[in-house]
Amino acid sequence: MKPLSSVATSIPRSGIRELMDLAWRTPGVIHLEVGEPDFATPDHVLEAAARAGAEGYTKYTPNAGIPEVREAFATKVNARNGFITAPDNVVVTVGAINALFQSIMVLCDPGDAVLIPDPGWPNYEIVAKAVGVRPVRYPLMPDAGFAPDLEALEAAATTPGAKALMMNSPGNPTGAVFDRATQEQMLEIAQRHDLWVISDECYEDIVFEGPHVSPAAIASPERVISVYSMSKSYAMTGWRVGYAVAPREVAAMMAKLAEAVTACVAGVAQKAAQAAVEGDQTCVAEMRGAYQRRRDLAADRLEEADMLVARPHGAFYVMVDVSAAEQDGYDLCRQLVTDHGVAAAPGETF
Repeated sequence: MKPLSSVATSIPRSGIRELMDLAWRTPGVIHLEVGEPDFATPDHVLEAAARAGAEGYTKYTPNAGIPEVREAFATKVNARNGFITAPDNVVVTVGAINALFQSIMVLCDPGDAVLIPDPGWPNYEIVAKAVGVRPVRYPLMPDAGFAPDLEALEAAATTPGAKALMMNSPGNPTGAVFDRATQEQMLEIAQRHDLWVISDECYEDIVFEGPHVSPAAIASPERVISVYSMSKSYAMTGWRVGYAVAPREVAAMMAKLAEAVTACVAGVAQKAAQAAVEGDQTCVAEMRGAYQRRRDLAADRLEEADMLVARPHGAFYVMVDVSAAEQDGYDLCRQLVTDHGVAAAPGETF
């Protein structure tokens, strides 16, 4: 038989999923390895999904999403994210990962480069390599709360073929929240080097101190693709609904590519997402409050043990210094599952 694709075989597997698979085979494990709320999807969202099924939202939908759902997302962005957009700028996607994938497909040719944060979500590298794009890492500084090293970012921006800058705030896995001044400097670098900006804002509703700032509210929205998710804010990970807000031409291209990648998002899930963004947001505040209490407890205990790298200000992750174990992170995490019934993600995967 002829060999399998060199692209597919060379892409590293996410260490998060490796540990998740092990944990799923081990009964009673506490799951801290995968970015998933432990809350149930809110009742009003479930009720909307049931209504949508009864009303016949069980067929194919337009590639870019159901029109009233795109309108609902545009309305939410206008009200909460600080910049003006329209339904034609919105593309509903199968989770935020699909929005990131299609963004890079539209912006980059094989051999181009995309700048990604380090540490950062492993899927950035996976997506880039899957479409023949080179991931170039720019460092986040632990001693500065995982803010970006702007000089290193400037240097990375000079990479031959650099086409796009990936920004992620609040950050996975760091929990870092970039303030407006930091984002302004990052966006100035992008403008100087004529880079597109892909802004992963999946954790926009999980910020503990201060507001969330969307890059498209600072820079021209014509340079930025903003990516959002229903998964974290509304405990809807399994519903697989995300959306991108992009310049109209880019949004149209993303919708065109959706036909070859996923065709469309399930209609029932889209209507559930519409109910989530249009409905009472008390559930979001309650979940955020719970995450903050847990953050305080975990960070305080880790700080006492001299294992806290930096106190997270958003998302629901914390980086833990386990260097005293003198053990490979993957081996340590496997041991945590098998010996202690706790699943965590190895730092190396980020």
